[in-house]
Amino acid sequence: MITPSIDLKRSIKLEAFDQLLTVMDELRLNCPWDKKQTTETLRHLTIEEVFELAESITNGNPQELKKELGDVLLHIVFYCRIASESEYFDVSDVIFSLIEKLKHRHPHIYGSVVVANEEEVKRNWEALKKSEGQTGTLSGVPASLPPMIKAIRIQEKARGAGFDWDKPEQVWQKVEEEIDEFKVECQNADFDVEAAEKELGDVFFSLINYARFKGINPDLALERTNLKFIKRFNHLEKRAVETGKILNEMTLDEMDVFWNEAKKFE
Repeated sequence: MITPSIDLKRSIKLEAFDQLLTVMDELRLNCPWDKKQTTETLRHLTIEEVFELAESITNGNPQELKKELGDVLLHIVFYCRIASESEYFDVSDVIFSLIEKLKHRHPHIYGSVVVANEEEVKRNWEALKKSEGQTGTLSGVPASLPPMIKAIRIQEKARGAGFDWDKPEQVWQKVEEEIDEFKVECQNADFDVEAAEKELGDVFFSLINYARFKGINPDLALERTNLKFIKRFNHLEKRAVETGKILNEMTLDEMDVFWNEAKKFE
């Protein structure tokens, strides 16, 4: 029997969740907008909320994270409320189903299985998913995932099935090989965009794979670079206005002065 640590705020958390369910019920019954919503109308809003949650994680602002988690939680409760109206399931069914799955997939905690490390936990997890009816190792990767996230999940799942390189050096060799092939395709006298796209995709996939080996989150790394570029470019635009210059008439050397200023502020 697993004995959870005593949570002195457990009663407060239960009360808070109960109040949330009450508010959701009241909104569904009385608010014209909430009454009209369906799972289909909420779908795009949920996607937006999840991206906002991801952004708050990247920004590292705890208060922003708290707000965005609340928005996502609201959507979860909303879906459960809608489903309960057709007697498909309610929020308790969702929670108990999740608890059952977590216990089943953690036999090293709730059973007699012994694991030596995190990798064995991941392998057991994938094996258990297959036993639950998954048709293949990669069948659990959602088709609608953004390409970079999808590549990460594909590689993680393949590794869980034992299909992976042994050393980072081997992966980097593959990166260099793919870059060389991309360069050849781009320098081809008879340039073919589709062929170049194929090779560039291979470059991205191999770089993502190498990042995974080194414990780097490539999606987070790219997003931080995006935010850094935006910050520097905003500074460049601001300084151009302050000095009475028109951005698209400035030379690259003139732009570099302001760009380097922005870098110093970092």
